[in-house]
Amino acid sequence: MQETLLRAAALILPLIVAIVFHEVAHGWVARALGDPTAQEQHRLSLNPLRHVDPMGTLILPGMLALANLPTFGWAKPVPVNKWRLRNPRFGMMLVAAAGPLTNLVLAAIGAVMLGLAARWAGEGAVADFVGYALQAFIFINISLALFNLLPIPPLDGSHIVEGLLPAKAAQAYAKLRGVGIVLMLVLLVVIPQLWPSLGIVRNLVLPPVMWAADRFLTLAQVVAGG
Repeated sequence: MQETLLRAAALILPLIVAIVFHEVAHGWVARALGDPTAQEQHRLSLNPLRHVDPMGTLILPGMLALANLPTFGWAKPVPVNKWRLRNPRFGMMLVAAAGPLTNLVLAAIGAVMLGLAARWAGEGAVADFVGYALQAFIFINISLALFNLLPIPPLDGSHIVEGLLPAKAAQAYAKLRGVGIVLMLVLLVVIPQLWPSLGIVRNLVLPPVMWAADRFLTLAQVVAGG
């Protein structure tokens, strides 16, 4: 029982950090580009309680991780008003990209910390917990970054695609946001259950996640002196 709780903690704590920084990064960049909405609503805090959604941030990811299934989750979205941005079209692309880019930076920081832990932490239960938690931190941040780059509303990738499309095509594409949650459920849950070979996460997200994770673990080995 204790081992299970420690494993859950080593997965859930990194997930909370990854999601909180992801969301706050959107708000930071939005404020820098002219939209202070997140700041006005006191959502630029790193306090997890301001961002955590009990089901999306804790319960569901923990259950998926413990079941060795693809782990994903969500937080309370940081509010962004694109029309308050100085350049709504281009600014929204930068705001959307800020979350995934922040997660990749966090993965790099986690890799450096993992390398330093391997060099100095020694052996024992504490060292094992730290190593496992840091590996989870790297993998979760990479997964969150690449998953959110999928061009499915309301994920970050959809805002980037919308900004790249011609104006009329962008308007038509934006209308998908009204059915975004249903679209995600169909594409990410229903279709993989009916036709496993067509799973988007399995075919489009997991391969680059594993490739990137290998690169970051290589960085950790370099830092460790291996």
